[in-house]
Amino acid sequence: MLRLTEIKLPLDHADDALRDAVLAKLRVPAEDLLDITVFRRGHDARRRSAIALIYTLDVAVRDEAAVLARLSGDRHVVPAPETAYRLPSPPPAPPRLRPVVVGAGPCGLSAMLILAQMGLRPILLERGKVVRQRTQDTWGLWRRSVLTPESNVQFGEGGAGTFSDGKLYSGIGDNANRIRKVLEEFVKAGAPEEILYVSKPHIGTFRLVSMVEHMRAHIESLGGEYRFGTRVEDVELGPDRAVRGLHLSDGSFLEADHVVLAVGHSARDTFTMLHERGVFMEAKPFSIGVRIEHPQGLIDRCRFGPQAGHPILGAADYKLVHHCKTPEAEGRAVYSFCMCPGGTVVAAASEPGRLVTNGMSQYSRNERNANAGIVVSITPERDYPGSPLAGIEFQRRWEEKAFIAGGGDYKAPAQRVEDFLAGRPSTKLGDVIPSYRPGVTPTDLAQCLPDFAVAAIREALPAFDRQIKGFAMGDAVMTAVETRTSSPLRIRRDETGQSLNTPGLFPAGEGAGYAGGILSAGVDGIRAAEAVAARLAAVVTTA
Repeated sequence: MLRLTEIKLPLDHADDALRDAVLAKLRVPAEDLLDITVFRRGHDARRRSAIALIYTLDVAVRDEAAVLARLSGDRHVVPAPETAYRLPSPPPAPPRLRPVVVGAGPCGLSAMLILAQMGLRPILLERGKVVRQRTQDTWGLWRRSVLTPESNVQFGEGGAGTFSDGKLYSGIGDNANRIRKVLEEFVKAGAPEEILYVSKPHIGTFRLVSMVEHMRAHIESLGGEYRFGTRVEDVELGPDRAVRGLHLSDGSFLEADHVVLAVGHSARDTFTMLHERGVFMEAKPFSIGVRIEHPQGLIDRCRFGPQAGHPILGAADYKLVHHCKTPEAEGRAVYSFCMCPGGTVVAAASEPGRLVTNGMSQYSRNERNANAGIVVSITPERDYPGSPLAGIEFQRRWEEKAFIAGGGDYKAPAQRVEDFLAGRPSTKLGDVIPSYRPGVTPTDLAQCLPDFAVAAIREALPAFDRQIKGFAMGDAVMTAVETRTSSPLRIRRDETGQSLNTPGLFPAGEGAGYAGGILSAGVDGIRAAEAVAARLAAVVTTA
């Protein structure tokens, strides 16, 4: 197969235009073109009056070697790389103890899947509930202001990504085989096939719910075991600090010597326990800010001009960044995070008395508002020095302030952009109706954000307005607070994938500080399973 890149065609090109473009590019007769597969399709909207589709294609031709020789100077025609994933070889003998995975988010599910496909019959421990029951508990917060601490947007089958836009794109570029494995398994579980080739694939919340159910059924059919409502209370270590087993919330002890720690970034009690046990970890940067909402039509028109609403383009997104220059925020970056076209802002709290916002979209992306986090970078050295757990305490402090500012009943504090920029509280909202449930309280967001974050966002909004006209519109609404952009700490691991000082513990995914989204977490779960397989093989060989 040949890989052709940068094949550009008009947005509304004819069905046979792709074939014609390939024939023209390769300069071969039609009878020599055997097959065309779309590997990736994106769009170029820099000229809104002439939006183009950009294709990456895998093409089969007769006498491939001759075509490559003739086009050897063209970097857009190369041999197609191998993207098929090869399962690691199982250890030569079954291990005495089954591997354990902690956490049923995308990282844990991918680790479970690989281990199960290797015949290792892994056990998954999840503190939350199965996804359908978890969904009901989450609606309890959104509709009735009732928080279930162990079953919510953060905890339960599917992980935090279940209640999101279901984005499946990432900045990781050196894991093509693992990426393809994640996407193909998602398609098998019910995700739309287009995620294999569109440049910015997404699934949406409702499809994610059924998808994780299908993955569970497949893993169980391979011998994997799920234990829901089971929180890891403690880790038992041997004299050499190697993992010996896990003490669970039901009072039982699970003997284990290979544990994939795939908890999410909100497993604060687990982080505290691991820190007390001496597991090496360190504070890392993350971000704090707000969710901002605009009419989706405004974003569509700014991005796509007369092509706004085109079915191939769908709802428009954006990615913005501003580097601050004012004294109060100098050196900080303000950027858009987890942009959800045609979506909603959701209550994402996991602890009583604290308030967190996040964004979510369905597959259709047809809600009236666009929303995104507008967040400010923070660092341990500058903002929360001290313990590796200091970032958690920083998060909690501002989440508590947001809870109080919203009225103490999980309503979110909200403010019109015009009022925020003017430094005055909002007393009412305007034309942009906030989507957050269980509701919002108009107020002054300066009381639930650090001063530097307020200054930074005030500087950034007019800059963003120069890129997207109307971004700083007066009635755009902001809700606070967004604190769970990424894990506030990293559990360091060595080249074998194990904790630096705790053999048998394999930190992975978002919570451990090694991923930032569904796709990268899934890839890291595969990597963790491979590391477990390698250690098991080494143990058996040594024995």
